Amino acid sequence: MAYGGEFILRPRSWRRLARFAGYATVAALSPSAYDRASREIAARQIYRTAWKVLPGYLAFSAVLSLVLIEVVNNAARQYGVMPYALELVLRVLILELIPFLTAIFVALRSGSEIGAEIALMRVSGEIEDQEGIAASPLYHELVPRIVAAALSVFALTTLASALTLYIAYASFYGTSVSGFYAFTRVVGHIFDLQILVGFLLRFLLFGLAVALIPLATGLEAKQGDVRSVPFTVVAGLVKLFFVICVIEILSLVVKYV
Repeated sequence: MAYGGEFILRPRSWRRLARFAGYATVAALSPSAYDRASREIAARQIYRTAWKVLPGYLAFSAVLSLVLIEVVNNAARQYGVMPYALELVLRVLILELIPFLTAIFVALRSGSEIGAEIALMRVSGEIEDQEGIAASPLYHELVPRIVAAALSVFALTTLASALTLYIAYASFYGTSVSGFYAFTRVVGHIFDLQILVGFLLRFLLFGLAVALIPLATGLEAKQGDVRSVPFTVVAGLVKLFFVICVIEILSLVVKYV
């Protein structure tokens, strides 16, 4: 595993990642990247990453929300802070936990698959280097996957957050519409402009991290050396987990410190 650890620790690997992110971002913003073949690749990636797992992920999110809401309700009742229980639930689940878990889920779901595929392309010589972002197959194969992975993170987080909002309302107010005003007031208080901008920015950063890091690390596989593939895949996942945690920690520091 020393080979994978070397990718994680050495500054040159991170510089390559930053350079690749720049190339990929420029390519993703180019209209010529989205021809019919590229759109089909992106659609297939979204289908595998998000659509196929949507029912299971929403079920997991629902169970997690119900358990945590019950835990918070019991704790709030015990310590006499029940009026703040709903706000605490929404802050913990929607602002923090759901986006973080979605990024981890998509990373585990598609990060290793994409990283291995790119590493094999690098080993076989289909991809020469990162500077060839505008050339086939790097341009037409990677850019749709980057966009699709980022959209998958956004879509799953949005749907899971909406489901959590519904479960939170049902848990606190039941099926009656009498609590709608109070509920929306709490939601509006939590999601002020500053929090909303930070929430969307974290969406973007999580999506870019999940989309870019496995691909960029996969490009570090040695050409002609199949044994380098598993090490680059593992290195990409560990590096991705590290970046996601850093983004989450910085978000917490900005909001609460």
